[in-house]
Amino acid sequence: MNTGAKIGRYEIRSKLGEGGMGEVYRALDPAINREVAIKVLPAAFSTDKERLARFEQEAQAAGALNHPNILVIHHIDVHEGAPYIVSELLEGETLRERLGGVALSPRKALDYALQIAQGLAAAHEKGIVHRDLKPENLFITKDARLKILDFGLAKLNSTGDGIQSQTEVPTRRVNTDPGVVMGTIGYMSPEQLRGKPADHRSDIFSFGAILYEMLSGRRAFRGESTADTISSILREDPPDLSGTNPTINPALERVVNHCLEKNPDERFHSARDLAFAVEALSGTAGTTSAQTTILGALPPAKRKKREMLAWSVAALLLLTVLVFSWLYFKRPGAAEPPTSFVVAMPKDATEVSSLDISPDGRSLAFVASVQGKRSLFVRSMASLQAQPLPGTDDAHFPFWSADSRYIGFFSNNKLKKIEAGGGPTQILCDAQSPYGGTWSAEGVILISLDTKGINRVPAAGGTPTPVLPLDESRKELAQAWPYFLPDGRHFLYQSWNGRSDSSALCVAAIDGSDRKLLLTADSSPAYAAGGYLLFARGTTLMGQSFDIRTLKLTGDPFPVIEQIGYNYSNSNSTVSVSANGALAYLANTTRDRELVWFDRSGKRQETVGPAADINDIVLSPDGKRLAMQRLVDTNSDIWLMDLSRGVPSRFTFDAATEDNPVWSPDGSEIVFSSGAGNADVLLNLYKKPATGVGNPEMLLQTDLAKEATDWSRDGGFIIFHVFDQKNASDIWILPLFGDGKPYPFLQTQFEESQAHFSPDGHWIAYTSNETGRTEVYVQTFPQSGGKWLVSSGGGAQPHWRGDGKELFYIAPDRTLIAVDVNAGATFETGAPKPLFGTQVNAYNAPNRYVVAPDGQRFLINSAAGEVNQTPITVVLNWTSALKR
Repeated sequence: MNTGAKIGRYEIRSKLGEGGMGEVYRALDPAINREVAIKVLPAAFSTDKERLARFEQEAQAAGALNHPNILVIHHIDVHEGAPYIVSELLEGETLRERLGGVALSPRKALDYALQIAQGLAAAHEKGIVHRDLKPENLFITKDARLKILDFGLAKLNSTGDGIQSQTEVPTRRVNTDPGVVMGTIGYMSPEQLRGKPADHRSDIFSFGAILYEMLSGRRAFRGESTADTISSILREDPPDLSGTNPTINPALERVVNHCLEKNPDERFHSARDLAFAVEALSGTAGTTSAQTTILGALPPAKRKKREMLAWSVAALLLLTVLVFSWLYFKRPGAAEPPTSFVVAMPKDATEVSSLDISPDGRSLAFVASVQGKRSLFVRSMASLQAQPLPGTDDAHFPFWSADSRYIGFFSNNKLKKIEAGGGPTQILCDAQSPYGGTWSAEGVILISLDTKGINRVPAAGGTPTPVLPLDESRKELAQAWPYFLPDGRHFLYQSWNGRSDSSALCVAAIDGSDRKLLLTADSSPAYAAGGYLLFARGTTLMGQSFDIRTLKLTGDPFPVIEQIGYNYSNSNSTVSVSANGALAYLANTTRDRELVWFDRSGKRQETVGPAADINDIVLSPDGKRLAMQRLVDTNSDIWLMDLSRGVPSRFTFDAATEDNPVWSPDGSEIVFSSGAGNADVLLNLYKKPATGVGNPEMLLQTDLAKEATDWSRDGGFIIFHVFDQKNASDIWILPLFGDGKPYPFLQTQFEESQAHFSPDGHWIAYTSNETGRTEVYVQTFPQSGGKWLVSSGGGAQPHWRGDGKELFYIAPDRTLIAVDVNAGATFETGAPKPLFGTQVNAYNAPNRYVVAPDGQRFLINSAAGEVNQTPITVVLNWTSALKR
């Protein structure tokens, strides 16, 4: 197929290769802008519908495993009579190419062997057998991860014609027809060659043949002809590995021989056992240990006796470790005194945010920014270092599966999951403006979707479905931070109605029943084993006795830990508890930000004003003053600052939230959002003279929350976005003439926001997540049907240069990007040009930087001072110190 051709919705980019099983192409999935690999199988395979159905079922099952050592299958379909498989695109080479007829080092061979065994174990546990394991079906990525390819193809391929070389002999037919062999000659098990049923132990035999070849550089079974090779597999043992390489550990050779037993009953009983045996050898690969040297000098009878003694000692030590581990993780937490330690952060980490400890207490997941890139890290409690998880860029709010195997997280407006040990990420659903998730043992995930409340999603992925309607009696605007109770049926959550003083923690069942208010608290909730509800009062972690059978609180709240991390903007207390008495929390580090001028090269020039807890910053039209949203304690207000003096002054004084300042074109007035004077509605639009004299005047009041984003230079229009439960976030226009009736500019099922008029007023730059991630777009104003994508790979916070000839935005890695603009009869853009990395506290939040009118300087809301490199504390057996 030629470049540009289409298979289904996929666009062909280039051909990667071909073989007996069809052709492989690099392609683009335009729906999510992701490159994929497409294997197009011969059209003849589609004629046997039953066989094709069996293949689809097994290939989909293997893809659904989402194991780091198994190729991820995205889609299976038929194109012009030919079946095709859409999978993740891998960069690297096959194991066959890596071998090249040369032995690998024992250590490298063991590394690959362990990955193969772990992938097979995951598949076998789901009842999936490969049946055609060979070096051609094992792929090594550029980051040294091994992937097993082509699960299910053995059930599809038919018997080939003619005699082929042993490296090219195709997979044979599935064993549904007695007496017909399948698999590649040279790696087939004896039972396959005899046409007998092939179960998971056939894969173990093939594994042994592959490991033998990795260690020796030659095939375990190879004859002058196909018949000779078959005879060798059925009747002969391969030459001793120690004969080709005397440094090979005898224990490793025994593992290989155990895999290559002719009788399936004499092989390893499972791939999990095999993986355990390989892992146990990984520390001694490639060396001749003292034990091996001594045993080799003994007569055979004594050597065997010593070997048995050595294995017995090893087994005893292993048993001791297992018993100790079981006692450690099962011991009652209250019987031991509390023990705490700090978790060192990754090198060069500049920001640490959300965290979650695994249910079994063995691992900690957290989000950290390193060199401007925010991603997910996992730290095993048995390790001194946290490991980054590739593919988790822009991650936030991680949460563990109940079995501590997977981590759910949010990224680029998607809910995703990844195995804790690493591997490919799997997109589960769209998730716009998420506020936390939780995962039950029954495979149900609950997520908060801002104004759309709590939704449930299958752990395998699917469309979110609402769990609870918003509580009209509380004037509820959002439900956040869901947290499953141990029964997997009930969950805690925060009920938000726009005011911190009336935010509440509630409990409900996933079928919508048993909903009740527990207590008033502006916090995310958690449940601790032993019967405690945990929540925050500012930076103090509080606890209260909670009976999960009756869903009732008893006693009075009591302080647990002082100075925990708490995010005032979203009420999230950065605390997590495990089921075995471990508690992890992010220490309360300073939340202060500082405003710093940078030039286009990223050179720091000067700091303006004192450090404070600042979010939005907006420059006045003359470039001399700044309006900003600033938090003092829990109160959000608008403050003003003369840039030449650097002295801030308070502009709004109401106890409710004030946010999103917008200057009038002449700088005489400021429009902002506020919940003042109306507890039922969050954020109406007010205006007030920029001198600060006088009281705010209501500009626009509706039954939906709204935030102004810009004011056209001719003074005729204010643009704002509306939080709509049905349509997420929409962009509206408020005309300041005529009847002054607001009207929608963009009203879709997607989330559009952060709209800004061009200096001439003919264009509007804004953000939308219509592609599945937030990007920057431009449309004409008034609308004429034209729309242009400006950003590439994600972007937010668009701002125009004063003359309208350049647009700026923040990329997901927090890099400031510049794009040349030619806005004449039509709209034209140049290629995005990275300028420098920033430390904005959220790339997709609005107004975290401002652009000087000439576009040569940028005032960036940056982190103030040094970042605490050990902000996470873990406390073991913390309940033993509680005073009820």
